[in-house]
Amino acid sequence: MGTDIHGFIEVKNNHIDMSEPDDDDPFLRWHPAGALDHLYNGRCYYAFDCLFGVRGGCFEPLAAGRGFPEDASRAATRAFREEGLDAHSPSWISWAELEAAAWDEPAALQVNPQAFEYRRGSDGDWVCCGWGTSCERLAELTGTSLQTVARAGDRWPEGTEWVDGERLFRISRLSRRQAVRDEDWGDLWAVMRTLAKRHGPDHVRLVVWFDN
Repeated sequence: MGTDIHGFIEVKNNHIDMSEPDDDDPFLRWHPAGALDHLYNGRCYYAFDCLFGVRGGCFEPLAAGRGFPEDASRAATRAFREEGLDAHSPSWISWAELEAAAWDEPAALQVNPQAFEYRRGSDGDWVCCGWGTSCERLAELTGTSLQTVARAGDRWPEGTEWVDGERLFRISRLSRRQAVRDEDWGDLWAVMRTLAKRHGPDHVRLVVWFDN
């Protein structure tokens, strides 16, 4: 059974929300700035694990098991309650925490089963282009079978490398950026970053929950 993520971007300010009929209270509190589904509707368990400790165990998550915030916005609270018993693993993370995370350091608790493949960039540095790719060539380089290189991380220690001309294979761990790819999450981060410039990084957060 698959697992999906839902939630809201929230902003803390003294805005009066005209979409709420009885909202005439100007005191500082959390307001909805947009549903997560508008910006991210994927299903990546590496990302769920890395961010919130859901469907994984490969990462030390950034914000696991915090629960649904008692001071959440009305829109987020309604949506979460409507999920009923289907909702699980609620949590939240601020933009300040996301901004401070070490995205490019190897963050997985164990090596990736599949070897990473790198190609030379225009500046001569190695650039990661995926993992579990070019398995036939890696099998040739290692003198083993496709079945063996499909789980290369189980056989060779972290840091093992094979250079193949302008290509490199390496046994390594996923970084947070590789798990939470900009191609998938970049639009969400862009919105939160923009809001944080106006309201402050501690006053912008992502509130989430999951269902199966």
